[in-house]
Amino acid sequence: MELATTEVPPKGGRVEPATDLELATTEVAIDMDGASTMDDQTRLEVEAAAFRRLVAHLQSRSDVQNIDLMNLAGFCRNCLSKWYRAAADERGHAIDLEQARELVYGMPYEQWKAQHQTGPKLELPPKDGG
Repeated sequence: MELATTEVPPKGGRVEPATDLELATTEVAIDMDGASTMDDQTRLEVEAAAFRRLVAHLQSRSDVQNIDLMNLAGFCRNCLSKWYRAAADERGHAIDLEQARELVYGMPYEQWKAQHQTGPKLELPPKDGG
């Protein structure tokens, strides 16, 4: 059984996300002793539910700063907003970045920044040992 893999970005680097076409053609399987493989509709529903749960989690964790997410995970709320907008555009639904941000942040972006943005909370070690 072939499972989908995700490329890990090099330290300090970024990997461009796969296009929806690449993701749609990747076989995603649940290996429970080889018992089941998700059909396309189930996979779509599971992915949508996981996305909604991630967005809700990020909305509930306004104490976690975007810069910290970016430093630790290589993506942030703004990345999710841009990916959402790009996916809508690919399907012929033009939404602007502010609309996508409001969906991800749960409020207008400027309001979120005013209420929650404080700067990085995580101290990273200096680069190159310096």
